[in-house]
Amino acid sequence: MSPTPAKPGGGQAALRVAIDTGGTFTDCVWVESGRVRMLKVFSTPADPSRAIAEALQRIGTRRVHLVLLHGTTVGTNTLLQRKGARVALVTTEGFEDAIEIGRQARPRLYDFFFDRPEPLVPAALRFGVNERTGPKGEVLKAPTAEELKRLQHAVERSHPEAVAVCLLFSFANPRNERSVATALKTLGAPLSLSHAILPEFREYERTSTVTVNAYLQPIMQTYLKGLAERTRAAARAGSQVFVMQSSGGITSLASAAREPVRTVLSGPAGGVVGAAAMAQRSGFERIISFDMGGTSTDVCLVDEQARTTNEAEIAGLPVRVPMLDIHTVGAGGGSIARFDAAGALRVGPESAGADPGPICYGRGLEPTVTDANLLLGRLQPERFLGGEFTLNVQRTRRVVTEWLRGNRPGMTMEHFAAGVVRVVNANMEKAIRVVSIERGYDPRDFTLVAFGGAGGMHACELAAALSIPRVLVPTRPGALSAYGILASDVVKDYSRTVLWRVSDGLPMLELRRVFGELHKNAERDFRAERWLGRVHFERSVDVRYRGQGYELNVPGDKGLLESFHNEHRRRYGYSHAGREVEIVTLRLHASIRSPVVPRDAARRERVAPSLPVRADVVFDGRGVATTVCERDALRPAKHYTGPAVVTEYSATTVIPPGMRFYADRSGNLKVEIRGRQKRRSAPN
Repeated sequence: MSPTPAKPGGGQAALRVAIDTGGTFTDCVWVESGRVRMLKVFSTPADPSRAIAEALQRIGTRRVHLVLLHGTTVGTNTLLQRKGARVALVTTEGFEDAIEIGRQARPRLYDFFFDRPEPLVPAALRFGVNERTGPKGEVLKAPTAEELKRLQHAVERSHPEAVAVCLLFSFANPRNERSVATALKTLGAPLSLSHAILPEFREYERTSTVTVNAYLQPIMQTYLKGLAERTRAAARAGSQVFVMQSSGGITSLASAAREPVRTVLSGPAGGVVGAAAMAQRSGFERIISFDMGGTSTDVCLVDEQARTTNEAEIAGLPVRVPMLDIHTVGAGGGSIARFDAAGALRVGPESAGADPGPICYGRGLEPTVTDANLLLGRLQPERFLGGEFTLNVQRTRRVVTEWLRGNRPGMTMEHFAAGVVRVVNANMEKAIRVVSIERGYDPRDFTLVAFGGAGGMHACELAAALSIPRVLVPTRPGALSAYGILASDVVKDYSRTVLWRVSDGLPMLELRRVFGELHKNAERDFRAERWLGRVHFERSVDVRYRGQGYELNVPGDKGLLESFHNEHRRRYGYSHAGREVEIVTLRLHASIRSPVVPRDAARRERVAPSLPVRADVVFDGRGVATTVCERDALRPAKHYTGPAVVTEYSATTVIPPGMRFYADRSGNLKVEIRGRQKRRSAPN
């Protein structure tokens, strides 16, 4: 089994480097001499591949065959900033405005002044074709040659950079959609076809998803082409590039360029995979992953395994491809603090990012969460990035003081900094409630796995507020998303809407037939991309009671009806065992296992740590004498008690007074929020 389609040239072993591009830092992880290595460089938002090229140069990849596994935010940022391609949308005549009409649901029910996000395709670029396919797949009217010629000329005159095609009921029979695609191929613009990207019902969501794909295609193709060129220049012995998908697995460069809509949560998905892998090594399978980076916080509940969802929204737009069920809020280390018109303190979602960055980085002029943590003593200026970068405390105090004088005269700097931390914690607490309490899970049954550059500084306070019994800070927390990408499998997802009513028993013959077709599609695609290794399949089914508008996803085995009743009871508090059920959509998750990162490789390479020191750190509004030590100074399995600030190259962990913590045998830092055993002081 191999993680790549082709064997490295010259008989050399490939060097696999995982790189996660974030808003502030670009994180790199690779295995060398049996140990995991890590590197962080500042991101280059104008062209993320520049930071990647710099990282590869510092790693030293000139004489090896390089396999680059990449988690990217290009697709997400393109949607958020509305800087995608000029898209023409072709749909069934009479349905041109479905993308603008959308659904009647509103995010804020009683806000009469709420504005819907503008559709990605304006009315002038929407084209209807005179065709019709029935709900059972019967072609009621095929487009004529004259109709297709007229459509071709009309789309050509609009000068699109990409074309999205979404015809009514094309998921049941794609014949008419293929005819339209054949006619439009001569335009030379990338085509996104709904029957290939999302062969499922619900016209608005399918149209939105295929439009998002077309909107991202030219940008992602250009970016990935440039990345491939930079990677080739960095490795004379040859290189290959693979991209992380939102579903938690990697895919080929060509596949990511063809279907970029599957990469919009690329980086956060790697974090969930990494968090689950590290937690399992410490004996925890029920976790809430908490990834706080420079611009946002991503949370995800993992109950033995990470679950995917097909009901995500990105930048207010429905995206119905499989994604890990991640909830994101605009709360990160770079989130900017401000006072609103009513005088209330707000934090985020605007972020200082990498440029200009927080005030303490040397160029920013607006206070951020990172600046607040520095002012409270939770960040140690000389120990940031292992001492490679020193935070400017004097500048931070001066600029924040001037800013407060102009925005809130009379407020002390310490009071303001403590308020910033409380507000950002409240925002993140809401996010954790969304993935746990609001979905029928009790957070007291889970472990909070904190990572990202800022996760460890806020995790203990969040866990205490939500009665989560423990916090786990994995080894190398600031680069855990990159580690997750390194450990991810090769993944492809398939689906098909069927809409079968079930009253007496399961239609096993039909289930086997449709799943068999999806199996063949998966094996064909893996062979076409020359992947080596055994393909593993996971079947699941979207099920609902007849008359309901939405479904629950359950394993696609013989016990799926019982699983559905149980899941409905857990999710909503009741079930109807005698009510007619509808099997709506069949789903197939196909994967090839990637090489397992050696278990010992995940452990830190211990170096001689600096001696612990004492510093004043603000907890609950008062300064407390706190031990500041490096993570490598903690003796494995020895218990300590906060307050403590544990520093390391990629992150800082803040342990409030009274909380017990220790480094376990897997190298993970475990904090007991409600520990009552005999405690010892932190190392002196």
